[in-house]
Amino acid sequence: MQVNDGFPFSIALSWKPDAQNSDTQQTVVFPKGNVIPSSKALTFYRASTFAVDVVNVDANDAQVEPKISTYTVGPFQSSNGEKAKLKVKARLNIHGIVSIESATMLEEEEVEVPVSATNEAQKEATKMDTDDTPNDPASGTDVNMQESKGATDTAEGAENGAPTSEEKSVPMDTDVKAEPSKKKVKKTNVPVSELVYGALGAADLNKAVEKEYEMALQDRVMEETKEKKNAVEAYVYDMRNKLYDKYSDFVTPEDKEGLIAKLQEVEDWLYEDGEDETKGVYIAKLEELKKIGDPIEARFKEWEIRDSAVSQLVYCINSFREAALSNDQKFEHIDISEKQKVINECSEAEAWLRAKKAQQDVLPKHANPVLLAADIKKKAETVDRLCKPIMTKPKPAPKPQTPPPTETQAPEPQTPEQQQSNGENSAGEPTGDQAAEEPAAEQMETDKPEGAADATS
Repeated sequence: MQVNDGFPFSIALSWKPDAQNSDTQQTVVFPKGNVIPSSKALTFYRASTFAVDVVNVDANDAQVEPKISTYTVGPFQSSNGEKAKLKVKARLNIHGIVSIESATMLEEEEVEVPVSATNEAQKEATKMDTDDTPNDPASGTDVNMQESKGATDTAEGAENGAPTSEEKSVPMDTDVKAEPSKKKVKKTNVPVSELVYGALGAADLNKAVEKEYEMALQDRVMEETKEKKNAVEAYVYDMRNKLYDKYSDFVTPEDKEGLIAKLQEVEDWLYEDGEDETKGVYIAKLEELKKIGDPIEARFKEWEIRDSAVSQLVYCINSFREAALSNDQKFEHIDISEKQKVINECSEAEAWLRAKKAQQDVLPKHANPVLLAADIKKKAETVDRLCKPIMTKPKPAPKPQTPPPTETQAPEPQTPEQQQSNGENSAGEPTGDQAAEEPAAEQMETDKPEGAADATS
């Protein structure tokens, strides 16, 4: 299912047939209910500049002017001195505005084609068709394609009463006749000027656009000013509530009373003299309040995250120190001097943390801290950067072991009886070594014919 927007009016174009005839012609281009957007093209035959009016056909009220706009098409000049053919494009856009979008003059021109060029092209084609086929077997596809092409040419020639392929093998260039000329359509854009009745002129329209930009800028400035004023008001309420609650221990009683009085003063100013101030005034007022309130807020946030940062550093120190002092086999390849570096770095970090923590513990919460979470984090990164490469050093690869040399035993002396029996064995049957050599010799004889068969094949 498709839903289209429909135009609620009927719009027509009207024009005079020529300069001598005063009667106007009119045609409805966009009837009531026409789809939006839409385009229509009209063809005119004119010898000089002409005008086209856009008319509201449904304007029955006497107070409503039926003529909406007038478009002047031209100037233009036909090359042959006759009336020119013009295509005029009318457009109904998505806003329901009808306009003449463009005008194009169409002229037919005869383009001469040289006969010699045509004959050369035909000769080249004939030469390509009558070339000898190469003897290479790989060009069999080309032969088939040429044969099929010849068959097609023969069929076409027989159909048109032309000679057969045997007869066509004689000069083909005499059968080709080049056309003396071809027609080509030349398109030329024609200028179109617009006159909208009841519309603003170009100068007035530019002034209205500039005024709109100024109003938009004023609206943006007013919105930003309002945001800054609300930010001052929100800071006053939020800071006052926190001074009586979680910020109470992080500010001295004197500073607390002074800041509360300042907040009350700014609140009164917002509803009296500061009701309608500029954005810059509100920004300056907020910075003035934050200059007093930010140190209090910073002390509270440091106290809130300090314990977690300390725990992280202690865990880092203990982990590396335990690994350096461990007798585990996975650390035995690390040199003792390297392990000592890890132990020293951990002891130094622990001593720094202990000293800083002792100074921080004696300070009240409303004093500026000496042990900052950023410094603790930095110390933990230093310990990790030095100790981790040492304690995670991989074990060296084991060296390959060479097998020990085997010792050969001297043969035992034999008795005369054993020597005689060994002589009989050597004369009658082959020994174990000879028996092992004979299958190898037989295998080589078997392999040889196979090689010979391969050579033959």
